[in-house]
Amino acid sequence: MTDVLEPGRLARRTVLRRAAGAGIGALVAAVAVRVSNAADSSKITVDNFTFVPPVLHVKAGSTITWTNHDDIPHSIVCPALSVRSHPMDTNDSFSFTFTQAGTFTYLCGLHPFMHGQVEVAP
Repeated sequence: MTDVLEPGRLARRTVLRRAAGAGIGALVAAVAVRVSNAADSSKITVDNFTFVPPVLHVKAGSTITWTNHDDIPHSIVCPALSVRSHPMDTNDSFSFTFTQAGTFTYLCGLHPFMHGQVEVAP
């Protein structure tokens, strides 16, 4: 810019540029949080003999990861899909990709009273 600006106009332009830059920064941060939350929504925690969340909603093609935070082993069994994980010790995890839409109930193979559900949208 080779225009000579009055001091007031220069200050206004500087403030507007900074505000626009801050707005773009805030937008980028908001998108990053949504992407991060979307990734977090594909995780199920096993803790205190419960699955958290007890029902998880995902889209077809999503990979779900179960992580055991209990002091004893747990496993994941989904009879409808013939899925069975290895026994997971503390902080171990198991992942499975849901490729078809539907509602899938799963349980702990070692503690059958523990139930959870994954609802897969097309």
